[in-house]
Amino acid sequence: MYSRIPMPNVGWSEENRRYALCFFPLIGAVTGGLLLLWQYICGALDIGVFLNSAVSVLIPVLVTGGIHIDGFCDTTDALASYADRQKKLAIMSDPHIGSFAVIGLCSMLLLQFGLFCEVRDHYVIAVGYVLSRALSGLAAVTLRSAKNEGSLQNFVRPAHKKITVTVLVATAVLCAAGMCFIGLFAGIAICVVCAVIFIVYRAVAYKNFGGITGDTEGWFLQVTETAILAAVFAAEKAVMFL
Repeated sequence: MYSRIPMPNVGWSEENRRYALCFFPLIGAVTGGLLLLWQYICGALDIGVFLNSAVSVLIPVLVTGGIHIDGFCDTTDALASYADRQKKLAIMSDPHIGSFAVIGLCSMLLLQFGLFCEVRDHYVIAVGYVLSRALSGLAAVTLRSAKNEGSLQNFVRPAHKKITVTVLVATAVLCAAGMCFIGLFAGIAICVVCAVIFIVYRAVAYKNFGGITGDTEGWFLQVTETAILAAVFAAEKAVMFL
């Protein structure tokens, strides 16, 4: 559902979706692993920073097939409309892409490319892909939904909430601890930034849509991963001046 990794087909039932969100961070682990593999290849072949950064930006897109970017674009269009709540929800359901989505997507990818050109600690970024999905899963099962149907509800409604929340919180805590172990300043910066974005996400979603949707989850994931890159960049620059 959330990646383009070939997997065996399984029956679409509520029973086998009870714990599906618990495994959502594994896609982040695959993405992070591929990022580290690409960095190794770049070092071995002396690949320049521009190609290195461009492929680094594309790795999550190739793994996921762009499903989260689709949500980012739909939400960006809806937020830019400044329409009433029902109109915004209708805009997110429209399969066409608007000009504000194109502007937002190009700006985000360009910013990610620039940040990848600057950062050095790719290990903490790799863990960040796991953390962002753990937080996205937590938002899905703990925040109010704007609609009673849709792709998000297909996973949230049958989910065993207590076990799902426990697993995702444990994953997020382990990620935070791991990032702080890899780089203390970067780890702390990421934790602070992610906490702030989670709070802002809740406020924006509740105010504009009455809750979260599958599209807003994609928006949250993309914003969080971009912010993680920015936090690593800021932390590395701060260490240089200490």
